[in-house]
Amino acid sequence: MKSREIRLVARPRGEPCPADFAMAETDVSAPGPGECVVRNDWISVDPYMRFRMDEDPGFASPYPLGEALTGAAVGEVVASADPDRPVGTTLLHSFGWREYAVVREGRVVDTSAASAQAYLGVLGLPGLAAYVGLTEIARVRPGDVVFVSAAAGAVGSAAGQIARRLGAARVIGSAGGPAKSARLTDLFGFDAAIDYREGDLDRRLAAAAPDGVDVYFDNVGGSHLRAALDVMRDHGRIALCGAVSRYREYPAPGTDLWPAIARRLTLRGFLVLDHYHLLDEYEARAAAWVHEGTLRSEETVVHGIDNAVGAFLGLLRGANTGKMLVRLT
Repeated sequence: MKSREIRLVARPRGEPCPADFAMAETDVSAPGPGECVVRNDWISVDPYMRFRMDEDPGFASPYPLGEALTGAAVGEVVASADPDRPVGTTLLHSFGWREYAVVREGRVVDTSAASAQAYLGVLGLPGLAAYVGLTEIARVRPGDVVFVSAAAGAVGSAAGQIARRLGAARVIGSAGGPAKSARLTDLFGFDAAIDYREGDLDRRLAAAAPDGVDVYFDNVGGSHLRAALDVMRDHGRIALCGAVSRYREYPAPGTDLWPAIARRLTLRGFLVLDHYHLLDEYEARAAAWVHEGTLRSEETVVHGIDNAVGAFLGLLRGANTGKMLVRLT
């Protein structure tokens, strides 16, 4: 059996380009004891991958040059030497960016409860990141005003809706472009949407939150973090989840943190990988919210492994609404 895979061949500085990647074809080995072969149906495209392309990501091992990228994927077991994961099982695992993977560790998912790709998005780590940021890190309280940046993405769209479920009185989101901004209010239930591409983010955020913000869920950093600091209420909480501005700007822009001192703010960074123990709790709550229609999701789907690099580059430029996925079958 042959499998094509995407490899990192050069470490980008700033925004990656197609020349940083290469397609390769490999032979798929037969599964050994405890292993299975998975035909990947869906692969996840995630912003954190940009950090792992650096020589020192600061939170995880870098992607080795000349080897296949890794990332979340879900697919069907087509050969197995593991009785707990027979042929036909749908498996969630971390060997994406290839058509077939030999997998020792993976999680069986129930596709009768939700679509297979939902476990890469609203019921997976993006949803969990939003949940952790709002329950463990910034701890949303009833009556809070919440601001979410990159709010049309997989994490941000979930964060805005989860904040509402946790009792937020007002939820504000930022997104790039009028279509995405409209989705925030029309589909995801935000009270106000800011199109940051129109400029003057500071003034427009202040107008959307005239009495200030209690919780900021930060997916962007840079100018968004600076604008949020200026409208935070005393003792506000900021969950630092991502830094999209850093993915494209090199070196990253600085931020004056004096408002954090003056207003006694709490800024706390977090990685979802430290909170896997909450996945079952989150999945149970999120599944109920999805069933009720109070947690909605959207997907941007690119077809074929030939277009996977383009999907990743598009993600960094904001080409997606909701979860960016590559469908391989």
